Amino acid sequence: MSKLGDDYIPPTKIVPDVMPFGCNWILSALNKAISKTVLSLESFESSDAATAVYSWWQFQLCDVFIEIIKPYFASNNPDFASAKRYAQAKGYAQDTLWVCLDNGLQLLHPFMPFVAEELWQRLPSRTDSMRKESIVICEYPSPVECWTNDNVLLKMDMIESVVKSLTSLRSTLEPKERHERLAAYVRCRLNDACNIIKSHELEITTLAALSSLEVLSVSDDAPVGCQVDVVNEALSVFLKLQGNINVEAERQKLKKKMEEIEK
Repeated sequence: MSKLGDDYIPPTKIVPDVMPFGCNWILSALNKAISKTVLSLESFESSDAATAVYSWWQFQLCDVFIEIIKPYFASNNPDFASAKRYAQAKGYAQDTLWVCLDNGLQLLHPFMPFVAEELWQRLPSRTDSMRKESIVICEYPSPVECWTNDNVLLKMDMIESVVKSLTSLRSTLEPKERHERLAAYVRCRLNDACNIIKSHELEITTLAALSSLEVLSVSDDAPVGCQVDVVNEALSVFLKLQGNINVEAERQKLKKKMEEIEK
């Protein structure tokens, strides 16, 4: 909630089409979580409903969205060259975060009523409507048609796959090197995949804690001094190392991964 600030005023309307990619994605993910939760509750599958809410909060809102909007709050970020662009991106991130917290706490309320109520009461209120006195008497969330964007969800699946592979490579490093920002490369075998990765370098760099990211085509030479992982048939990732690597061990690991994909 600290990202909202003391003077923040919630939006009267959300227009996902004009918002950054990450905002579009989390709203689409929220819509899916709402649909799954409502359907499970109507079917008296409380365990499935609780899992849907927990998964959205933990793995999508906290693990991904909160991370990818951090650059929007860094005024010295080169990705936002002008003050106007920075302010706009920050505003969209705040609006989306507020919508997520408002709906997310209402989703959570049947499972954690006291915690959800306490946090919801601390959320800023819209100026154009009367705020309910309690989350208990709020209408339970329902899907919002304009929030759903299947194309954005598919793109994020690819981004998360790349981040997962880079994170997996990082986990094998020595402790000293594991927590440093390293350079990485993504080799693309398909133009569509290449365009997606190039368009979302900021999200990948942020989520994978990289110092830089370079996109390679199949005609480019493989970078030296890197650990390698095959993401899928269209993508491979390379993580630049500062020390020496066991070339033969990396070759065998890559060969095994390729065999698994080709099965």
